[in-house]
Amino acid sequence: MYFKENFSAAEQAILNRFFTNTDRPVFALVNLPEVVKGALFARYSRTPKSLRRLFLDEFYEKPETGIAAIADSMQDEDSDLKLERAERLYERVFSGYGDDSVAQLGGAHLACEQSSNLLTKILERGRIAAYLEQSTRYIYYDQKLGEQYRYLTPPEVKGSPLEEEYVAEMDALFETYSKVVGACKTQFEKRFPRQPEDSPVAWRSSIRAKACDAARGLLPAATTSNLGIFATGQAYESMLIRMLANSLAEARDYAGMMLAELRHVIPSFVRRVDVPERGGVWSSYFSDIRSSMEEIEDRLGEEPGDVPEVRLTEWDADAESKLAAAALYEFSDLPDGQLSTVAGRMSAEEREKVLRAYVGDRSNRRHKPGRAFERSFYRFDILSDFGSFRDLQRHRMLTIDWQRLSPRFGYRVPDAVEENDLTDTWNDSMSRMTALHGKLSEAFGQDVAQYAVPFAFKLRYYMHLNVREAFHLLELRTDRQGHADYRRICQEMHRLIREQAGHRVLADAMGYVDHNEYGLERLEAERKNEQKRRDAEDSG
Repeated sequence: MYFKENFSAAEQAILNRFFTNTDRPVFALVNLPEVVKGALFARYSRTPKSLRRLFLDEFYEKPETGIAAIADSMQDEDSDLKLERAERLYERVFSGYGDDSVAQLGGAHLACEQSSNLLTKILERGRIAAYLEQSTRYIYYDQKLGEQYRYLTPPEVKGSPLEEEYVAEMDALFETYSKVVGACKTQFEKRFPRQPEDSPVAWRSSIRAKACDAARGLLPAATTSNLGIFATGQAYESMLIRMLANSLAEARDYAGMMLAELRHVIPSFVRRVDVPERGGVWSSYFSDIRSSMEEIEDRLGEEPGDVPEVRLTEWDADAESKLAAAALYEFSDLPDGQLSTVAGRMSAEEREKVLRAYVGDRSNRRHKPGRAFERSFYRFDILSDFGSFRDLQRHRMLTIDWQRLSPRFGYRVPDAVEENDLTDTWNDSMSRMTALHGKLSEAFGQDVAQYAVPFAFKLRYYMHLNVREAFHLLELRTDRQGHADYRRICQEMHRLIREQAGHRVLADAMGYVDHNEYGLERLEAERKNEQKRRDAEDSG
């Protein structure tokens, strides 16, 4: 089912000291300094290489990482011996303090490779973990992995009468992606010629990002990705229990592989996951809820109405008064209720003065107001392309939930595709995948059919966030280097806060929300990256 990467005997000897296996798509990192793990995962998101190949090619023999020296001093039995001793210690601590409190203090780095883009959303659902996912804008997805394009054939489809048709349609879709991304790259090279002040590396990187952004709508949800995770034992336990309850065989199979690897590094923390009376009951609880809710939904008999791409469905009408009271709380000795009364008596100008003082003079978008701004909220209902959702779903500190992916709500055609006279090609691909989705749905159900839906198709989801998180989300996701599609969504969210909710003071305080449009969105960032590389070389 998974592509197996070949490593020489010498390479395997090195890898065995730092990874829990060399032949499976899920593996943990061991015996490495934390800073090296972080650097590995950071580089991981921008390369088509697997993590183990990246480690060998770019990290192992770098003197500054000290990895080779660590390997030279290691004994083969060291890792097992250390794990055995740690297990004895954990058992003593568990008996004294309880599983949950201790499981928050130990963690593991796990690489999850060749996971579909449906599975990455399941993996990234948990709030208390760190994820770094391979980006669709930094590599060309027409680069094959072995003999096959980078997509998953679901276990449910493998060996079925539909497998041959599924593979043929996926191959055709990736060939179309190759044609479109190539045409867009050529178009952008002509439209945005390299300027004298730009290095070839920075210019090529920004052109590639723009071309990949334009073509990514063709990528299906079956497209595979590499994902780096760092999480506590408690976070992994919750993640795995939910995955074992999932309707997709890929998620359940992957949970088994993850559990096997985590037992090499934090076995005590994931002990309950597959114990029938503990994790088993918990997984059944999630499965039962899903079945009951789907039964109820089937009886509703409602059809979705026409709505805009972004809709502000709920907000706090008294937000600015409540936030002024909350802002004063930390600096006062008055009780909460009394401060609310005081803020309610203030004039609009007085409340604005309090809020502006609390926001302060922000010289950087990372300078955000404090927890007082968590008192009020906004709720948005969004119908955007799946590609944009993938980026916005990463904001896990807010509440986000989404519906099943399907062709029902149509799809977007990028301007660059129309300008290259490829609209018919694009539409033909969407029609063919819609037909495949229908066949998969009939044979295996709607959940499995999601694999055939390209990123260009629209998905409905809601985002419920407090004002403080709105600062972070809207300023980050309207930054000039962001994808044009999710920039448009966040720009509209900001406009609705100001105009529909009437929160002018709050919207204006979000001073780093960018409503401009740009040509090469990534160019400025690539210029900065190039300068950093030069500075590092000079200092070295």
